[in-house]
Amino acid sequence: MRRFPIIILLFSCLLAHAQSPVKRTIPEEYDFFGADQNQLLYPGDSLAMERFFAKLDTLLFTGKGNVSIMHIGGSHVQAGVFSQQMRDNLLNLFPGITAGRGLVFPFMKTNTPSSYYVFRTGEWEYFRNALPFETRMGLAGASATTSDPEASFSIVAREKRLTELSPNFDFNLVKILGYGDNDSIVPVVHFNDDTIRGTYNEEEGSYTFLLPDFTDSLYVDFNQVPGTFTVTGVYLDNGMPGITYHGIGINGAKVCSYLCCENLERDLHLVHPDLVIFGIGINDAAADNFSKEKFVSDYTELINIIHHVSPNCALLLVTNNDSYKKVSRRKYEVNPNGLLAEQAFLELGRQHNAAVWDFFDLMGGLKSMSKWEKEGLAQKDKVHFTSQGYCLIGDLLFNALMDRYIEHLNHQRK
Repeated sequence: MRRFPIIILLFSCLLAHAQSPVKRTIPEEYDFFGADQNQLLYPGDSLAMERFFAKLDTLLFTGKGNVSIMHIGGSHVQAGVFSQQMRDNLLNLFPGITAGRGLVFPFMKTNTPSSYYVFRTGEWEYFRNALPFETRMGLAGASATTSDPEASFSIVAREKRLTELSPNFDFNLVKILGYGDNDSIVPVVHFNDDTIRGTYNEEEGSYTFLLPDFTDSLYVDFNQVPGTFTVTGVYLDNGMPGITYHGIGINGAKVCSYLCCENLERDLHLVHPDLVIFGIGINDAAADNFSKEKFVSDYTELINIIHHVSPNCALLLVTNNDSYKKVSRRKYEVNPNGLLAEQAFLELGRQHNAAVWDFFDLMGGLKSMSKWEKEGLAQKDKVHFTSQGYCLIGDLLFNALMDRYIEHLNHQRK
């Protein structure tokens, strides 16, 4: 792994950089939505976000510390393009601030996020929190179970959608979250010609492996002994200063889907976020009987769990995009619940002093998804976006966050 020197930056230099075009350029042809509305709102106070910015200052001024950001949602996040764009933009604020890849999951029989590869052998049974399940799950919202002695999985921490901003994600510390039905079946990591056995941490529910060198690839099997093992997450770290951006997304997940995960709070201690970006809600609002009150109540429970683990964590709520419902083979109707969800997010912002990025309003409000589809930014289902659309959304959110950060820097200078 390329080991970067600790970067010591003068305050004046950082301010000069902050006033230069660090934000992403939005193509001029995207003039059909209110780009002037691209801002973070503070329905409550901004103290928690200022604490987050202060921690970002420490990293950028001194090259020390680790900033943990968790982006949690449904299919918008599982696809990985939105979160990858945010991650790459943040890591390129200054060179050499790439920390570990953080919490990932070896997805089986479903789409793996764009920011890493997964390969598997043997027979596996995959469960996700959006559907009924009987296994114990954690923050990742999924589990993969095998009783096949020949089963294995590999993770390669390289972005599939390579760009000029794509960082390196070498790691030398691995934590495999999971459990077996007997003490003999345990995960084993193979590194070059070495077989490495992990140390079990009961409090974390993890097997920890310290690798002899840095790598971007992980190969795991289960010692080829009889029994069943369930994987609920993999944590990749390198011990370096920087920004760790965890993308947590499950297709079809609602807020209550994560609340049903037994080891949610336990895994949050591992991630210990400084900022949580919430993108859950599009599946909640898809229901005909969508209740704003229930939505607010579920979100409040999730926020309380996060604040119990990380009391000073800043919150950033992303409102739902406009969406349509399919009512026949070729007919779609706009989903009016987008307006109710928008109101709920603003209410949550007031209640929990969270920042709100009102993407619903920014993209044009009700019926705006059709325009995004015509521009090649949304898919035909009028719920999801194309890769180009998700990249644009990532750039817009990054710019809104940077506007607030630059305000913070300018205030510090006065």
